[in-house]
Amino acid sequence: MKVLVLGATGMVGSAIVAEGRRRDQNVVTASRRPGAADVVADLTDTDALAQHAEGADAVVISVPPPRDGSDHQPWLDAHQRLASRPIPARLAMVGGAGSSLVEGAPLLESPDFPEIYKPEAVSAAAALEMFRGAADGVDWVILSPAIEIGPGERTGAYRTGTDELVGRRISAEDYAVALWDELTDPQHRRSRFTVAN
Repeated sequence: MKVLVLGATGMVGSAIVAEGRRRDQNVVTASRRPGAADVVADLTDTDALAQHAEGADAVVISVPPPRDGSDHQPWLDAHQRLASRPIPARLAMVGGAGSSLVEGAPLLESPDFPEIYKPEAVSAAAALEMFRGAADGVDWVILSPAIEIGPGERTGAYRTGTDELVGRRISAEDYAVALWDELTDPQHRRSRFTVAN
C-alpha cells in the first residue's frame, strides 16, 4: 500500500510514518519544508497535492491549523477545496477532539474547555462539517483522538467510537495503529470516528 503522509515531521505525523514503515508499507513523507521529507508539499496547494496523490492509495493529512495566532482561513479553504473535488486517493485526516461528543454535546462547548485550544477546535470542527457535506466521489475519513494525545507506548490496543469521546488519552503510537488499521481494512467511509486507549 502506498500512502503519502503530509505533515510527516510533526508529533502525530512522525508516529504515523513509523507505524507504516513498521508494517512494511510504502510510506512517502511530505513536508512544506524543503529537505525535511521525501517530497515538498503544502496543504494549501491543492493542485500540487492532487498530483502527489497520483499512484497513492491514500493521503494522510496530519496538519493542524496554525498555532501561532495567524489566520486559520487558508487552512480552512484548503479543506474546503479537498471536500469539493475528489483526488486520486483516499483522504485520511487527523482530526481534533473538540468536536467529539460528550453526553450529546461537542466537547469544545463544555464550560471547562480551555480557551487556549478553542480556536483550533472550532476550525477542526468546521473542517469536519465541510467533509460531511463533501462532493460525491470524495473518499474521506477523519480520526479524532482522545482529549490528550502525546508520545507514549505502542500497546496496539485502543477503543473506538463514532462521534462520542471514548476516553481521556491515547498515545501517538496507538493513534497511528488505529489509523493504519483503518487504512488497510476500511471500516469508516465518508465519516469520522474517535479513538482512545
